[in-house]
Amino acid sequence: MSHDEMHTSSTEEKLVRMANQIGTFFMSKPHDEGVAGTAEHINKFWEPRMRRQFFEIVDAGGEGLLPIVMEATAKIRRPNEHMTRAQAAEADVSG
Repeated sequence: MSHDEMHTSSTEEKLVRMANQIGTFFMSKPHDEGVAGTAEHINKFWEPRMRRQFFEIVDAGGEGLLPIVMEATAKIRRPNEHMTRAQAAEADVSG
């Protein structure tokens, strides 16, 4: 495995772990509130680059993600692949 592959794998593992920690916290809420809370937290606090990498994991099958996190993906904003950093920052502020 190359250094780049190890870094990508490590980043993916960290994103899965962080998403699952958020989902685990919100599992203490009623189901619909927990799903919405998981999505809201990721939308508010994850920058577009993180959400883009997160959706790469989801699109590949979501291996390792908790069901509450997978359900929340329907409410998580998918970043536009062609945005500049300034556009992405503006979208996060206004979105």
